[in-house]
Amino acid sequence: MSDMVNSELLREQSRLEMTRRYFFGSGVKGLGAAALAGLLSGNGLSEAATRAIAPKAKRVIYLFQSGGPTQLDLFDYKPELAKLHGSDVPESVFGGQRLTGMTAGQTRFPVASSAFDFAQCGSSGAWLNKELLPHLANVVNDVCFIRSMHTEAINHDPAITFFQSGFQLAGRPSIGAWMSYGLGSENENLPAFVAMTSNRGGQALYDRLWGAGFLPSKHQGVRFRSGKDPVLYLNNPDGINAGVRRSTLDHIRRLNELHHAEVGDPEIQTRIAQYEMAFRMQTSVPELTDVSGESEHTFRLYGEDARKPGTYAYNVLLARRLSERGVRFVQLFHRGWDTHNGLVKQLRSRCRETDQASAGLITDLKQRGLLDETLVVWGGEFGRTVYCQGELGKATYGRDHHPRCFTMWMAGGGVQGGMTYGETDDYSYNITQNPVSVHDLHATMLHQLGIDHEKLTYKFQGRHYRLTDVHGQVVKDVLA
Repeated sequence: MSDMVNSELLREQSRLEMTRRYFFGSGVKGLGAAALAGLLSGNGLSEAATRAIAPKAKRVIYLFQSGGPTQLDLFDYKPELAKLHGSDVPESVFGGQRLTGMTAGQTRFPVASSAFDFAQCGSSGAWLNKELLPHLANVVNDVCFIRSMHTEAINHDPAITFFQSGFQLAGRPSIGAWMSYGLGSENENLPAFVAMTSNRGGQALYDRLWGAGFLPSKHQGVRFRSGKDPVLYLNNPDGINAGVRRSTLDHIRRLNELHHAEVGDPEIQTRIAQYEMAFRMQTSVPELTDVSGESEHTFRLYGEDARKPGTYAYNVLLARRLSERGVRFVQLFHRGWDTHNGLVKQLRSRCRETDQASAGLITDLKQRGLLDETLVVWGGEFGRTVYCQGELGKATYGRDHHPRCFTMWMAGGGVQGGMTYGETDDYSYNITQNPVSVHDLHATMLHQLGIDHEKLTYKFQGRHYRLTDVHGQVVKDVLA
């Protein structure tokens, strides 16, 4: 009896999942997929109907800087720290807050003012490390800096996991998977969610960071790699042509359909869909990843590294090509921002690798009329401390992890350009105005895509889950 009940439940889940996809597909010409996204959970209609939100953006490009960029040396200008350089950070600033195991045993916490010069940039007068970010300085009028980000995690893996899934422990769906689940794809020949990595140095990155968690696995991100095979096993084996592959897939599909009719497992439908997507990607991906046809003007925007597969600049250019072809969520992970030591040298390297391409993306999207409908997000998992790690004055000094306040920026997608939001104290250690949590950021990103973050849910193990858990407020002040 229990087997029969389980079989019926699986069939019902599959039916509802198929109904959900059909509903989105047929509704996109009318109400729009974004307005409908929150209506339906993984097991059908959610408990309350969603509020219709007019989407400002159609897609997201998320430039994730893994390791924790230092806000004090890039964005959060604190000129008075020069007078305090070398003196101990007052205990009142710490307020009993947690330190990492790497500096908790230090006997002194000397202030390390920034070694770089800042300047006010653009008509907005935003303060920026123009020495290391000269290209970003040229587009600040299109950028919204959020100086008051904060997070709950102080170590890398839980902090990165938190930013990708809204939860510090592994197992939840990634933000890109939620986007895919809610909105589907605009291009049947490409996945809705693509992830790419660059720079081998730095923190380990795991496939679960772009995984589907408990959502149907077809919503997980497809990782594009550098080299001649950006997607593994996409090319036909030697001796197998397109006709043989098509015939093979047709036979496998019929077997899977028979299996699905018997057991009703929705993952069988996912398997069928993924086989078909892979077949279509055999044609779409080679054209997509061949950037040789891009103009010289484009390479001047992104930099010469954009010609080299596997570099950050190449991945950013590829993100634009994916986005303009309708991929909903593109996430880039660039490692090496964990500046516990050698801060000045490492920071110069990371900014040299990323600044031109990041700014070039904004300019390129704007010139193509795509910036208004593409939300660009830049940032890491936390910031860095005002106090020095290591011996101050030596080239080997660095900064420790700091989750209490740090800076991220956004551009396009209905976000106000030329704006700086939030304030921190004189030590860039605590937030003094307009705090923004990770859940708030996620809620705002979903809102710009027309999704009510409280309504996009999926029922798993008896509970309706969402990306923002039971938290999150849309940061309306930064919206245009």
